[in-house]
Amino acid sequence: MKTRTGLAAVVAGMLATAAPGIATAADDVIRIGILNDQSGVFADNGGQGSVAAARLAAEDFGNTVNGMRIEIVNADHQNKADIASATARKWFDSEGVDLIADGAASSAGFAILEAAKERKKIFIVNGPASSDFTGKACSPYSFHFTYDTYALAKITSQAITQAGGNSWYFITADYAFGHALQRDATKFIEAAGGKVLGQAAHPLGTNDFSSFLLQAQSSKAKVVGLATSGRDVQTAIKQAGEFGIVESGQQLAGLLVFITDVKALGVKAAQGLKVTTSFYWDLTDDTRPAPGPSASWRRPAARCRA
Repeated sequence: MKTRTGLAAVVAGMLATAAPGIATAADDVIRIGILNDQSGVFADNGGQGSVAAARLAAEDFGNTVNGMRIEIVNADHQNKADIASATARKWFDSEGVDLIADGAASSAGFAILEAAKERKKIFIVNGPASSDFTGKACSPYSFHFTYDTYALAKITSQAITQAGGNSWYFITADYAFGHALQRDATKFIEAAGGKVLGQAAHPLGTNDFSSFLLQAQSSKAKVVGLATSGRDVQTAIKQAGEFGIVESGQQLAGLLVFITDVKALGVKAAQGLKVTTSFYWDLTDDTRPAPGPSASWRRPAARCRA
């Protein structure tokens, strides 16, 4: 689910105008490392799909840039910060990798970022979502795009709170991404006149959300906010349906849900779920492709700031 042309343009531009002090390729090969989750809860969001997208992006440039051959390598960090850090350092130090992209989980992403800063290499942060990548962890060797917890939280929590959903209970992924998403959402909820009644933190990759959902029901909050993603959010949504969260009168808000998650769940399981998306093709006549071979897309900006 990565944008191949965006990655190609970013990589080409970076290589063509490398800033002073940034280490560049020394062997006529540009090695781009896709370091992400290829076997866990985020494998469907990125995984081997990101690797394929990077290779397609390289092909768009004829697999060369500025006279140098482009080579794509990849590894699975299993959403573990220590593996992400060790892999990034090995790639930079002994395997000639010039740039790392994706990152998947925010916790692993921060570990990759530290390795990139130490070695003055580029890290394209397009898997992790924590707004801290453009906040306290901002670096001259990285940039963050696709989505972040600020934009996701602002749009969803502000709109629902202003529409009357002014009390929230969060079910939150217990690592950097989940904490950042709940933190950012709480600011917008409170600014809109709402309040957070409580939260339950779940471990990564949990298969049983029953205790968390029971706590959310007991809170009597108008909105159950899911500050989680990947297969975890799919599991939470499915089990929320089994517990009758929406049927009992509570709203269910997914703060990071892709259309592919909804398709995987099916209409019944996702009934009543409120989500935010940067673009949906079937929203209006203007966003739908015209019939025939000349079909074109009109895509609005995918970022939101205050």
